Amino acid sequence: MTESLELPALGARMSVRGQVAHALRAALVAGQMRPGEVYSAPTLAAQFGVSATPVREAMLDLVKEGLVETVRNKGFRVTELSEQELDNLTEIRQLIEVPTTVRVIDVATAADLARLRPIAQRIVDAAEDKDLIAYIEHDRQFHLELLSLMGNSHLVSLVGELRAKSRLFGLTRLAETGKLVPSAQEHIEMLDLIEAGDRRGLEGLMRAHIGHVRGRWAGRAERPEE
Repeated sequence: MTESLELPALGARMSVRGQVAHALRAALVAGQMRPGEVYSAPTLAAQFGVSATPVREAMLDLVKEGLVETVRNKGFRVTELSEQELDNLTEIRQLIEVPTTVRVIDVATAADLARLRPIAQRIVDAAEDKDLIAYIEHDRQFHLELLSLMGNSHLVSLVGELRAKSRLFGLTRLAETGKLVPSAQEHIEMLDLIEAGDRRGLEGLMRAHIGHVRGRWAGRAERPEE
């Protein structure tokens, strides 16, 4: 029997289908839904407290995104990714997100940074509370909104897809030991560096920050910054 997932309560800001898909993506990225496990729509619906129909529709959305695959007469299984595939996704993120985030220095206004600071703080709060789903959701919102300041919606969409395909199975261990908090605090530091116009510092921080995905978060030793 599939173990119960720590899924968030659904709000009223978007359709039930959209809310379910959003919550499931977060659970996937956080590594709470694991490859090889089969998840049925009725079981997930019971945990969400909704009918099976929007859950099934949301899972089909995730099938289109390549995040899960259908298992006939059983449900849905998380798509397996090799270590090399995860490394490749991280490399692409480095190539896109690092230079784009540095360029944000040229366009970010005081109002933009003020709007992003509460989100950065929510990431820290989630890390301190060991709330992985909230951590992933706020982290995704922060980075995508930061990148959106450049005005390239296609880039934001691509980065969102790359993030969704990642699997961060080490987050639970880091949260339990308190080691996720320093990573969370890096979001506040990013805003400080943008405000100070420190391109070199921001580039180094972003490379290290994204590198956590396949280093610290995956239980590997990370290479020191040069």
